Amino acid sequence: MKDGRELVKESILRIRPYRPGKPIEEVEREYGISNAVKLASNENPLGPSPKAVAAIREAATKVALYPEDTCYYLKRALAAHLDVPEDWLVLGNGSDEILHYAGLAFLSPGDEVIQADVTFVMYETNTHLNGAVPVVVPLKNHTYDLRAMADRFSERTKLVFIANPNNPTGTIVTRSEVEEFMNRLPERAIVVFDEAYYEYVESPEYPDTLRYVREGRNCIVARTFSKIYGLAGLRVGYGIAPPHITRYLQQVRAPFNVNTIAQVAALASLQDPDQVRRSREVNSAGKRFLYQAFDRMGLPYAPSEANFIWVDVKADSKTVFEGLLRRGVIVRTGDIFGMPTYIRVTIGLEEQNKRFVEALEEVLNSI
Repeated sequence: MKDGRELVKESILRIRPYRPGKPIEEVEREYGISNAVKLASNENPLGPSPKAVAAIREAATKVALYPEDTCYYLKRALAAHLDVPEDWLVLGNGSDEILHYAGLAFLSPGDEVIQADVTFVMYETNTHLNGAVPVVVPLKNHTYDLRAMADRFSERTKLVFIANPNNPTGTIVTRSEVEEFMNRLPERAIVVFDEAYYEYVESPEYPDTLRYVREGRNCIVARTFSKIYGLAGLRVGYGIAPPHITRYLQQVRAPFNVNTIAQVAALASLQDPDQVRRSREVNSAGKRFLYQAFDRMGLPYAPSEANFIWVDVKADSKTVFEGLLRRGVIVRTGDIFGMPTYIRVTIGLEEQNKRFVEALEEVLNSI
């Protein structure tokens, strides 16, 4: 039987399929357990705002109709929230779709896309989807090395992806590092700042990338309602860029790409300022608890500005992963990022963090 390879574009064969975290239901079914805890996908353990839940219930009766294509009310609220014009905004089915649109709109075969290793796999995927060439620069101390990335600029550089904070390491690049990088950016290149976790950042050195948008620079800032707003299951994100960029992102946008439920939930979330405050407080406390546990256990970790921690368990991550699954705790293995002794753990509620630490100690003591 044919495997179809002879039918597929050559660039598609280079794509590494995205591997999501194991869902709770699958783990409980597979291991015959209950009350599993998922700390694998950087979801908000508090869940969505009560205002968002109420809006979802009210909108549920309207799903027989197509959604409002332009996201009129959500876009208007976002523009006010960010203090930017509405035509600087593009709404997406998650911020992943904004990254996808950047590739569709601006990449041609042979263009170069500068990205890091280790980072979010979808940057490489979008590069290959459009027949472009990935230029991969290793991290330095678990952090984007912007000077080394700038050293790889060429006449073929078209896009640069910068995850800030980075996934899976949780580290950030600073205001001064970004400023130096932007001063070296070639005229034909566009920077995509992926800021899915920016609301969790505590460092005063975190850059204000909207400044570059306001200056009309070639950049896109991608953000999401999936993380701190707790709407991962609805998939709604957005891009902020100057109008000479958004014009073409809109041109490749699929019709009705943000569903009705997602639109009303995101709008209601913006009307609940306590959602961000509550989530930041829980995350900060959980981060301190996990740092203390890792220090006690002698496990190195990357200082995180996100809602997850990248930790070296000094053992095969797949073995540790399996041991944690049997104890009802789901994390992400580092082998998929080329770091076989690391795991990425989402910061959960107090009882979830304690359960994870107890399970991790049991697993490591059994190896």
